[in-house]
Amino acid sequence: MSQLHDKTKRAYINAHLIDPASGLDTKGALLTEGIHIADFGPDLFKDGVPEGIEIIDCQGHYLAPGLVDIRVHLREPGDEHKETILTAGQAAAAGGITSIAALPDSTPVLDDVSGVEYVARRAREAKMVKIFPYGALTKRLEGKELTEFGLLTEFGAVAFTDSTKAVANAQTMRRALSYAKTFNALVVQHPEEPSLAGGVMNGGEISTRMGLSGVSTYAEIIMVERDMRLVEMTGGRYHAAHLSTAGAVDIIRQAKARGLPVTCDTAPHYFCLNENSVLDYRTFAKVSPPLRSEEDREAIFQGLADGTIDAIASDHSPHDQDSKRLPFAQAEFGIVGLETLFPLALQLYHKKALSLLDCLSLVTCKPAEILGLPVGKIAKGSAADLVLFNPDSPYFIDPEKFRSKSKNSPFTGFPAQGKVLRTVVDGRTIYDRQNS
Repeated sequence: MSQLHDKTKRAYINAHLIDPASGLDTKGALLTEGIHIADFGPDLFKDGVPEGIEIIDCQGHYLAPGLVDIRVHLREPGDEHKETILTAGQAAAAGGITSIAALPDSTPVLDDVSGVEYVARRAREAKMVKIFPYGALTKRLEGKELTEFGLLTEFGAVAFTDSTKAVANAQTMRRALSYAKTFNALVVQHPEEPSLAGGVMNGGEISTRMGLSGVSTYAEIIMVERDMRLVEMTGGRYHAAHLSTAGAVDIIRQAKARGLPVTCDTAPHYFCLNENSVLDYRTFAKVSPPLRSEEDREAIFQGLADGTIDAIASDHSPHDQDSKRLPFAQAEFGIVGLETLFPLALQLYHKKALSLLDCLSLVTCKPAEILGLPVGKIAKGSAADLVLFNPDSPYFIDPEKFRSKSKNSPFTGFPAQGKVLRTVVDGRTIYDRQNS
């Protein structure tokens, strides 16, 4: 074997190996060779590491598959002043994320092959995390004419969605589910009935008191209920994004019990915060769908704990100061989330709602499985995408330290536990806390 090839070998020793996909949870070591995992286990290197292999001492910390974030607004092309593929990659790396799925609402929209190929090429040039682009479900995200699912799938689109726009027309959604079934493609919906969703925060007593237009929880509930009937009609695969209401969680729970091919995710702000976060007109907590009542927040938390909700995604939506520091009604929707996804997801573990394995599955193998991505697991021959972390390190979140171009987070000063120490993509270290 050539000396050059030997240099690509790295031994991660004194690690606590943990992999939700296989149930692995043991102290041991892991060997990467080039871009792949070559070997791992409790007895690996028990006689020492052979010469010529770079040694990385994990000092007893957890070594897990890199996180998979299936809902990210990249802002490139079109809004590079808010975020770029490079800065999003740097932020993701600092958050332990090694793979992200990019929403198609850039300028231009990712509704043709050239747009999907552009994102893939820029991701290769950035040499940070892996980026898997969504294809737009309808042309220009207008909710009318379907895009070329087959062609876009062939060129790398991992699923189809109109991003933050609901597919309101039932016939269009029916056609999309039927068409997608032909290619075993996934349809991802922003579940919000547009005619009921014209407000800027959760509808209820607080919105009335603040004099702000509200979005009823029924906007989400009605759309999810309708879509379940369309899934029944077509048999198409369906995913409900960023659930925020107790009613929608119940509908998904019942649909799964009936055997329908449906999955769903939520974002950390829907189980960590409630509508009180927008008091004093805090625009950094303005999101779509809006932060809901405490009852809804608890239902989302429970939906994660009992397995109804399949994954946690950041819903990373970067905005500059000029877009957020406006009167509440005029401010943009969305918060940054790449660097807070992991510590906030770990709340399920620290609050004893889930084991560490089950908690990690929500941000590794389960989101990867939803989109059919070849990532999110530790296995011989699989990609060497890894995160080294300490789940117990306490700190307060400080958005000013984020690597994202934008700092629009409602979690300033929020107490968190769980620090990423190292992030590895295809065997390359792209983040090292000690040297950053």
